[in-house]
Amino acid sequence: MTPPRLDAFDRKILAILQKDNTTPQRAIGEAVNLSAPAVQRRIRRMTEEGVIRANVAVVDPVAVGQSITIFVEVEVISETAEHIEAAKRAFEASPEIQQCYYVTGEADFILVVVVPAMADYEALTRRLFFGNNNVKRFRTFVAMDRVKAGLTVPVGD
Repeated sequence: MTPPRLDAFDRKILAILQKDNTTPQRAIGEAVNLSAPAVQRRIRRMTEEGVIRANVAVVDPVAVGQSITIFVEVEVISETAEHIEAAKRAFEASPEIQQCYYVTGEADFILVVVVPAMADYEALTRRLFFGNNNVKRFRTFVAMDRVKAGLTVPVGD
C-alpha cells in the first residue's frame, strides 16, 4: 500500500494536532496560513486515508490506578501464520496490554503492560503465557520511572 501524499500544510497540521487535537481549526488555519474550511477538508481527508488513526485523550496511568508499567518480551515456539495470528488476537484482546509489537530478533513480541499491582501482572502471565502452549518463554522488565511516553510521530516540515 502506498502511503498518502502529504504536503507541507498537512505536516504542519499534523504537528499541531499531535500536540493538542482540540486546537480549533481556525487557530490551526492561522498557524499554517490556511482558512478553517481548508484545514477541515485536510483533516477529514487525512482521517479517511488513515493518516489520522484516532482522536483520543492521553490518560496518566497513575491517575487511574495503573501505577506499574511493564515491558515483556515474548518468545513463541511455533511461528506459523496461524499461531502468530492467534497470539496477536490474544494480546490485542487483553486490556492490560497497552501496546503490542510483532518484532524481529530473539523475541517474537514486545508488550507494554499497565497494571495496578504485581498480583494483576501475575494473573495476566498465568492467563496469557503459562496457559498458552505456544509460549516458549517471556522476560519481564518493570519500569522504575516513566521518563517519556507518547505516540507523537515526527512529521517533518
